[in-house]
Amino acid sequence: MNNLMKKRGKALAIDMAVSGALTAVVEPLLRKKIKQEWVHALVTPTVLFWGLEYLQLKTRGQTLGQKAQGIKIESTGGGELTDVQIFKRLAHRDSIMPLEWFRERRQNHSAQMPHDRFAHTFVREIDQ
Repeated sequence: MNNLMKKRGKALAIDMAVSGALTAVVEPLLRKKIKQEWVHALVTPTVLFWGLEYLQLKTRGQTLGQKAQGIKIESTGGGELTDVQIFKRLAHRDSIMPLEWFRERRQNHSAQMPHDRFAHTFVREIDQ
């Protein structure tokens, strides 16, 4: 596994920890209004994780984990990431991508994993 792939994994772990902490704060507030357990187990963490990542990418261009690891997601066409690119990347990463990655696991995916190819994005290291 190369250095960029390790940084991607660490950045995702940091982002998941931040999202988990936010979920731990928000969930008790939602439990008073929403009684279905499946909402708290599936919907709340997903919406918070995606929402937090979307807001960070849209406002700063990087998530906290990406900033800490010195990487950045960029559009293959240049310019800022669009809303569609961000949502396509998130949805593909959390649904179809694990199956595609397993099928192509022997290939080098450091800069462009299956969800990056689908959303026309790539990851690069930046100078800190």
